[in-house]
Amino acid sequence: MKRILLTACTVAALASCTAPADKNCAECNPFFTEYETPFGVPPFESIKTEHYKPAFMAGMEEQMAEIEDIVTNPDPATFENTVAALDQSGALLSKVSMVFYGLNSANTNDELQALSKELSPLLSKHSDDISLNPALFQRIKQVYENQDKEQLDKEQKKLLEETYKDFVRGGANLDSASQAKLRELNSRISMLQLTFGQNMLKETNAFRLVVDKKEDLAGLPENLIAAAAETAEADSMPGKWVFTLHNPSIMPFLQYADNRALREKIFNGYINRGNNGNENDNTDVCAQLVAARLEKARLMGYDDFASMALETRMAKTSEAVYGLLDQVWEPAIRKAKAELADIQAEIKKDGKNFEAEGWDWRYYADRAKKAKFSFDENLIRPYLKLENVRNGMFLFANKLYGITFTAIDSIPLPHPEAEAFECKDKDGAHLGVLYLDYFPRASKRGGAWCGQYRRQIYKDGQKVAPVVTIVCNFTKPAAGQPALLTADEASTMFHEFGHALHNLFRNVRYYGTSGVARDFVELPSQINEHWTFEPEMLKEYAKHYETGEVIPTELVDRLTECGKYGQGFATTEYLAASLLDMDFHTLKQIPESFNVVDFEQQTLGKRGLLKQIPPRYRTTYFNHTMGGGYTAGYYSYLWSEVLDADAFDAFKETGNIFNTEVAAKFRNFVLTPGGIDDEMDMYVNFRGKEPGIDPLLKNRGFLQAQPGQKVSTDNKAGK
Repeated sequence: MKRILLTACTVAALASCTAPADKNCAECNPFFTEYETPFGVPPFESIKTEHYKPAFMAGMEEQMAEIEDIVTNPDPATFENTVAALDQSGALLSKVSMVFYGLNSANTNDELQALSKELSPLLSKHSDDISLNPALFQRIKQVYENQDKEQLDKEQKKLLEETYKDFVRGGANLDSASQAKLRELNSRISMLQLTFGQNMLKETNAFRLVVDKKEDLAGLPENLIAAAAETAEADSMPGKWVFTLHNPSIMPFLQYADNRALREKIFNGYINRGNNGNENDNTDVCAQLVAARLEKARLMGYDDFASMALETRMAKTSEAVYGLLDQVWEPAIRKAKAELADIQAEIKKDGKNFEAEGWDWRYYADRAKKAKFSFDENLIRPYLKLENVRNGMFLFANKLYGITFTAIDSIPLPHPEAEAFECKDKDGAHLGVLYLDYFPRASKRGGAWCGQYRRQIYKDGQKVAPVVTIVCNFTKPAAGQPALLTADEASTMFHEFGHALHNLFRNVRYYGTSGVARDFVELPSQINEHWTFEPEMLKEYAKHYETGEVIPTELVDRLTECGKYGQGFATTEYLAASLLDMDFHTLKQIPESFNVVDFEQQTLGKRGLLKQIPPRYRTTYFNHTMGGGYTAGYYSYLWSEVLDADAFDAFKETGNIFNTEVAAKFRNFVLTPGGIDDEMDMYVNFRGKEPGIDPLLKNRGFLQAQPGQKVSTDNKAGK
C-alpha cells in the first residue's frame, strides 16, 4: 500500500525545523528519516525530548491516512488490500513508540513522564479510532467471511483470524453509545495505569535509609557497605551510608543486617510504597483501575475482567487458573510453615523469644540455611563475575543453537552504561542486535525485563532483524571493584536472555502473528534458568574473579543440595500476588468505598497467608497488574513453569543438557513461529505430549501434591 510521505514542509511545521524544503531533516528529527547507523539501530544520542511529540503526531496522522486508503479502496476487500495493509500500517508510529517507551522505562526524566501523560489520551483515541472504524471492520469482516475464496497460507489465516477477533474484542460490534463509553474507559484505564507506574517510581526513589553509625552496619557484606557509601556520597552525605528500595540494596540489607530496628524500617518503607497518603499514593488509583476494568468487561458482555482477559490465553478461564494456583498453594504454605519453625529456632538460639516478623524472615532464613547446609551463598559470588556470567550465557546459546555474540564498538547506545552485541546464526547470517543494561539508577524502573527497539518483520520481501534490549537492576559494584552477582541475579540474566533469544529467533512476516499468549511467553525465558547452575554449565563460566579457578565441585554440590530450601517462602509470596491479581479481576461488583489495601488483607488472610510473608508485590506497587501487561495474568509465570520444567526434562532425558537435536526442535517449534500456531500445539510439536506438573513440583520440592496432573486449555485444568 502506498504510504503517506512527509514533505519537508510538514516536518518543518511539526518540529519547528527551518531546513530547506527539498532536503531531509534528520538533524531536526531523526525519526523522519532512515537511521544511518550500524545495523539501523536508533541514533539514541541524536534523539531529543522535543523530537518525540512531532513524530508521534505525524505517525498517527500517517496511519490514519493509510486506514483511509484501505476503507476507500474501490476494489473488493481482500487479504492483501485490507488485512495485510492494516498490519503494515503505522510504521512511523511504531518506530517512535518503541524508542520512547523503551527509554521511558530504562532512562526516564520528568519531561518524558510529562509527555507520556500528554500522549496517553491521544494514543488511546487513535487506537479506538482504528478499532471502532465501521468501514474498516466491514472490509475485514468481508475477508473473514469469504476467506475460502483466497489461497491463504497458515500464517495469513492466523493473521486474519486474530485481526477479526481483535476488532470484535475492541468493540466493533457495539452500538454507538457503547462505543463512546468504551472510548472513555480505554482512555481512563490508560491514564490510570500510567499514573500508577509514575507514582511507583517516585515512591521507590524517594525512600532513603541513612546510617551514620558504623556499628549499625554489622553483618552487612563489604561490597554492600561500599555501595551504600557511594550512594551517600552522591546524595551529598559523605561519611554516611545510604540504602534504597532498589532490590540490590534492600534485599541484601534484609538478609544480612544485624540491626533489627533498621531492618524493620527499610522493610516497612518497601511494603508501603504507594500507600503513604501523599501525592504519590496509589490506593485510589488502584481502586479506580479495578472498577474501570470491570466496567469495560461488563460493557463487552463479560461477567468480570478476568473472563475477558483470559479468553485469549492458554488458561481460558479463571477456574483453570485457580485450579493450578490452589494445587500448589497447600504444599507451599506447608513448606513455609516448616521454614518459619526453623526461623523461630534461630531466634531462640540468639536467646530471644520474640515472634518473627516480615523483616526477620530473610535474615533468619539465611542463618537457618547456613546451619542446615553449612553453606553461605556469598561463597558463590566470587565465581559469578558479571562478565563471566554474560559470556557463559552466550556460550550456552552457542552450544545449544550454534549462534554467536560479538561486541560492537562505535554504535549508538540507549544509555552510556549499556553494551551492544551482534548476534549471528550458525551460518553467519545476522540475527539482530542485543543491548545489555545492568545496574539500577533513579531514571530506571525496578525489576528486569527484555524489550525491543525494533521488531523482526519483513519489509519488501526482506527480513528486518530485531534490535533487542535486556534491562536489569543488578548490584552495582563500588568504584574499582568487579560486579559480582548473586545467584538470583545470575538466574535473572539467563531468564531475560531467554526472552531475547525468543525475539532474535522469531521469523514471521506480519506484526500480528509475532506475539504469543501471555501465559506462554515465559516458557522461553524460564527454561533458560535451568541451565544457570547445572554443573556442566557452571564449569564453563563460574570462575573465580581473581584466580580464574573453576567453581569447586564441593561448592556446586552444596549449592544443589540447598537449592530447594526457601521454596516455601518464594512460592508462597509469588502465589499470594497471583491470587491477589485474580481476586481483584474476578470481582463482579465494586463497593462504593472500595479500599484495595483492606481487600488485599481480607482475600489473602482467608487463605491463611502467613503474616511474615507479604505478597511479592502488594497492591499499591504491583506494576505487573496495576500497570498493565500482566493484568489477570501474573499467574502466567507458574503456568509457564509447568511447561518449562517439563521441557527441560526433554534435555535431561537424553543425558545431555546441551543436546543440539532437542534444542533445534525447541527453536523450530517454540522460538521461531511467533503466534502462528496454537501455543499448546507448539509445545506438543516440540515435546510430543502435553506437559505434566510433576517436574514443577519436583523442582520446588512439592512432588507429593497430586502427581501426574496435566495442564490443558479447558475448564478442568488443574482440578
